[in-house]
Amino acid sequence: MPLRLVLGSTSRYRATLLRRLVSDFEQRAPGTDETARQDEPAPARALRLAISKAVAAAGNRRDALVIGSDQVAELDGQVLDKPLTPERAQQQLTACSGRIVQFHTALCLLDTRHGQQHTHLDRTRVHFRSLDSREIQRYIEREQPLDCAGSFKCEGLGISLFERIDSSDPTALVGLPLIALASLLRSCGIAIP
Repeated sequence: MPLRLVLGSTSRYRATLLRRLVSDFEQRAPGTDETARQDEPAPARALRLAISKAVAAAGNRRDALVIGSDQVAELDGQVLDKPLTPERAQQQLTACSGRIVQFHTALCLLDTRHGQQHTHLDRTRVHFRSLDSREIQRYIEREQPLDCAGSFKCEGLGISLFERIDSSDPTALVGLPLIALASLLRSCGIAIP
């Protein structure tokens, strides 16, 4: 039975990134409850959710490598969830102006043949430049970043909001750390490249 690759996410951003490594994979909605737990640190939340997504997307499959990933944005210990509304995006970006936001991107590769979970956690520090309210409003109207943690899309116009990004893997900020994923896939027998 051939080994299948499954992305436990319906995110178009993660699917686009994964296509940089492999062309043949299945996308499955994990249906994971993403509710935060009380006093749960942001990195622990990201890792817990990445594992939960991989396990949920695996279902009863015994022939797959299942990828789960999650990202949690944090400003001064406070989690910045997806804003969902333009008003909330305005508030988040105003709070981020001139400050450093940490993005914790967790990855889980679940090998259903053996039940093994391979995990990785990436931390990216984004240095926002000082933003005025008109810039923020124009950005939100143009980009509509309502489904993105931290209210921006770095793969689009959001890059104009920053002074600097500190990261060991630039793809982690988009939501799927490809350097780590390529390594994990190779360790499970997938030829990359």
